[in-house]
Amino acid sequence: MALPGTAAPQAGGGKADGTRVLVFSKTAGFRHDSIPEGITTVKELGAQHGFAVDATEDAGAFTTANLARYDAVVFLSTTGDVLDSAQQTAFEKYIAAGGGYVGVHAAADTEYDWPFYGGLAGAYFQSHPAIQPATLRVEDRAHPATAHLAAAWDRTDEWYNYRTNPRDRAHVLATLDETTYTGGTMGGDHPLAWCQEYNGGRAFYTGAGHTKESYAEPAFRTHLLGGIRYATGLAQADCRPENGYTALFDGTRKSLDGWKQAGPGSFTLNEDDATLTSDGGMGMLWYAAKEQHGYSLKLDWKMASASGDDNSGVFVGFPASDDPWSAVNNGYEIQIDATDAPDRTTGSVYGFQAANTKARDAALSPPGEWNTYEIRVQGERLKVFLNGRKINDFTNHDPARSLRQGYVGIQNHGPDDKVSFRHIRLKPLGPGSTGQ
Repeated sequence: MALPGTAAPQAGGGKADGTRVLVFSKTAGFRHDSIPEGITTVKELGAQHGFAVDATEDAGAFTTANLARYDAVVFLSTTGDVLDSAQQTAFEKYIAAGGGYVGVHAAADTEYDWPFYGGLAGAYFQSHPAIQPATLRVEDRAHPATAHLAAAWDRTDEWYNYRTNPRDRAHVLATLDETTYTGGTMGGDHPLAWCQEYNGGRAFYTGAGHTKESYAEPAFRTHLLGGIRYATGLAQADCRPENGYTALFDGTRKSLDGWKQAGPGSFTLNEDDATLTSDGGMGMLWYAAKEQHGYSLKLDWKMASASGDDNSGVFVGFPASDDPWSAVNNGYEIQIDATDAPDRTTGSVYGFQAANTKARDAALSPPGEWNTYEIRVQGERLKVFLNGRKINDFTNHDPARSLRQGYVGIQNHGPDDKVSFRHIRLKPLGPGSTGQ
């Protein structure tokens, strides 16, 4: 719930002015003939989206002073040993100082004897079958590299197998479905795109981009742009490893079987987009199948209006009831609406504790773009993470309320409020767990 009339928080997004990207495409092994198309594409994306781009094959660009000019470095189908020890040291310092890395395709076929780089890229190349069509399964549909995609992404490329699976240390964005092509060797879990925070910096890798045709595909260009925006800090995303979550809502009608509507209004299901959008109110859709006791709840959400004045929230810790006001009076709401008083705006524990506004504003994606909440509840403590950044840490001291047990739900506030949700998932937490 929220009251109109106060200024909306400003969406975060790194350095909007003066952002500069270096494209590095030196090869010491196989050379992809798509490299020129890749360079042209990154330059076009920069011109269209407000960041400058330089391109080089000269490893001499890897000095501390020169790298400091750039917000991210794109390793565009590099192969083999492309940097000497001094250049490697300069790049390690650059990442430690908050620099960004984008690895495209054969960037995973690079610097096998440099452990730092292997960790940054996330995995090394092992083999590949012939170029052929395949289906990617998109796991994270809030990250700017994948938010534009449907749950299944069909395209043709050269599909890498990797020596290791990066899932335990990186946040997987999309996986290859090995049943849709021949030559996959990683079994049921074959990540192809991922992101992570690494040694002080940000890293994004995509295994796509072998073919010249890739760089003419709008979906791939947006995928690459999203990775660059994340690596430069122009966009925010939760890139912590994510394991052990169970879907409460996965975009299908069947996954709504455990949910109940309390009060008036409803949510409109769009199975094509795998979303629920609030309609009317004031009510709440709550997960009635199971009461929760210590958990990490994650969900993606998006406001429709340009002002951010779309009222909704996520309720936790309330008793079972067909009355939505029972959740208001007995539980806690994590607010979404961006236009109310500090303790009643985005990231706040509504009416009880404001978010850390500096952290919130730096992490927040603007209206019309997806955000990810993690709401972590253990005992009477409630932590809120927005796109991977902790923005609230609240402890319940009200004897009339308790976070130790209760249900979870999403609010439909009023007929003019349009907030969409998707990918609602939950992970039980043990008493000593950190949630990740």
